[in-house]
Amino acid sequence: MTLKSQHIPRATIQRMAVYIQVLESLQRDGKDVISSELLAKTCSVNPSQIRKDLAYFGEFGVRGVGYYVQDLISSIKQALGVDRVWKTAVVGIGNLGRALLNHREFKLRGFHIVGAFDCDPFKIGEIVSGLEVICSRRLKEKADEIGIEIGIITTPPERAQRATNYLVDAGVKGIINFAPARINVPDDVTVEYVDFFHHLYAVAFNVTLNIESE
Repeated sequence: MTLKSQHIPRATIQRMAVYIQVLESLQRDGKDVISSELLAKTCSVNPSQIRKDLAYFGEFGVRGVGYYVQDLISSIKQALGVDRVWKTAVVGIGNLGRALLNHREFKLRGFHIVGAFDCDPFKIGEIVSGLEVICSRRLKEKADEIGIEIGIITTPPERAQRATNYLVDAGVKGIINFAPARINVPDDVTVEYVDFFHHLYAVAFNVTLNIESE
């Protein structure tokens, strides 16, 4: 697929992920075709926004008919690069790391967790969700062997940069950071931060705003 623009807004990419989730739910319910109006309503956006988002990636839909659900799912996944398997490793096998290792949606969505790493000697050698926990210092050694492409950091904040360094040294170009700390990476490494408190702050603000406006 040829992109119409190399400068696609971050918000568009995030909405595309929502579109996939909604479309897959509609498909499970037996829906084969959907209008942009109904898709927009289900995704809590307006129809023009959906058409604008999709226009970055090509022409979709049939005038007077709508979108064919399966075709649109396939096209969006191809556009986002998630129409393939991505081999992923988790660094930091605490409560959150274990929860992610046991989360079956990763594999269903094409992200196969193939490695579990930690620096705690009491965790090394333990089997979690079918994977042996390996010393983080061996990440570079194991990366090529198991084909790690994406790293997920779930360490305490003070260990996040060290985990990052292990991943970068291993040639990993994509990192999801759950640790509440900013990390430094080379320009060719992509980082996404996941911080639940950002969402909690947003919810608290909106609840407070609603209460004050009553």
